[in-house]
Amino acid sequence: MKSDKIGIKLEKAAGCTVTWDRYMLDFYSVDASSYKLKPQVIAFPRNEKDIAKIIRFAKKHLIPVTPRGGGTGLVGGALGKGIILDMRNFNKIKIGKNHVTVGSGVYKGHLDKILQKQGRFVGPDPSIGPFCTIGGMVGNNSSGVHSLKYGSVIDNLIEVKIMDSTGNATRLQNMYHSIKSNISQDVIKSFPRVSKNSCGYRIDRVLSEKDVHKLIAGSEGTLGIITSAKLRTYKMPKNKALCIIHYKTLLQASIDSAKILTLKPAALEVIDKNITRQIKMKIPNSGCLIFAEFDNDIKHSIKQIQKITSGKIIKVESNKGNIRKLWSFRNSALAFSLRSITKKETMPTLIEDSVVPVKRLPLLLNMLDMIEKKYHLRTIVYGHIGNGNLHIRPVLGYKDISKIQKIATEFFTGVIGIGGSITGEHGDGLARSEFVKTQYGDKTYAVFRNIKQQFDPQNILNPGKIISDKKTMIKNLKI
Repeated sequence: MKSDKIGIKLEKAAGCTVTWDRYMLDFYSVDASSYKLKPQVIAFPRNEKDIAKIIRFAKKHLIPVTPRGGGTGLVGGALGKGIILDMRNFNKIKIGKNHVTVGSGVYKGHLDKILQKQGRFVGPDPSIGPFCTIGGMVGNNSSGVHSLKYGSVIDNLIEVKIMDSTGNATRLQNMYHSIKSNISQDVIKSFPRVSKNSCGYRIDRVLSEKDVHKLIAGSEGTLGIITSAKLRTYKMPKNKALCIIHYKTLLQASIDSAKILTLKPAALEVIDKNITRQIKMKIPNSGCLIFAEFDNDIKHSIKQIQKITSGKIIKVESNKGNIRKLWSFRNSALAFSLRSITKKETMPTLIEDSVVPVKRLPLLLNMLDMIEKKYHLRTIVYGHIGNGNLHIRPVLGYKDISKIQKIATEFFTGVIGIGGSITGEHGDGLARSEFVKTQYGDKTYAVFRNIKQQFDPQNILNPGKIISDKKTMIKNLKI
């Protein structure tokens, strides 16, 4: 069925705005990832009834449905060939004492401003925070700079409301026994022992009937359409201190990170030499920077970090306004890294979210060095070094894109081999879904497939993400 026919019929069936305008289709065919995938129509549901009607229409005509928030995802999770659900109208916010209930279309930047007036905040804080939506954050199991202390979405998710593949609001607790019956100790052991993980379905966190909602964190719209989420909130700390340390090498910084973690920082981040060259700050010409923030026992922590570090402390800041400015250097790392490449080069978002145990970061960096030499490429590195989660961006010439499949296979195999996950916070999407089975093995992957079948037997909810029989990493690349 062509877009115009689908659009006319869907608009009549759902009663909400539906568009198949050529320019709108082009706009929704891309997001912040390296992919381009053109949908057939875009729908703008106003409420759960509209979503129910859209899903039932899609089920009848076997048309895929993909939810979309801010389109800031880096792995193509919000791209689909069928119906795109723009969730912007799900924008209600209800503040509780120690929590907030938020519509999936609420932008985190808007939520932050409202909570700030209450002296509170939500823990997960992606660097793209002002522009991403709560639904997308739950879908990816987002983390961010302060996840070291405050956790990922899965650690802060109290409740989530979804519309299932039949068009009904689902009581997730009713599915506990059927989900749990598939989970053996062997399956649990297949999960990497890392502080954050957005690969596959997080069945390792479903410990009781009260935990079933955690399965939705990182599920990328493949199990249901998120309409709202209840998240834990925290009281803003009275004081903070940010310590910036210069290191000659990433290896040296990674070794020190394990030591700094004993001081329990709220955040521990790194940017490499490619990024430090771009920022306006008095720092040595080469090397990397670590950002260590403390919001508890500050004086003792700063005193101790001076004893622990083998790098050079170039700044200690306690003014909150100045701290925000300094963090902008780290939060703009992706933008700064783009300044480091030429017009003949590209920096695809394909292997950029690996996470390993912090003490094994030197192994990850040694492996990366070997891959760089083997494939004659350079990489840009930044990210959450305190979580062992580095964003590694290979810089390639356009003619070298064909190498990326080999590079990814080799890199992911190495990450898994040292006890890591192929994605810590950005999800699987089009970029990594074909590697989920490699990450967990046949037995656990079969459990994932069974869960997908239970939730979405006709495979209409964001198909090809997480569970994928096709190679999607280099297909539909827009570069």
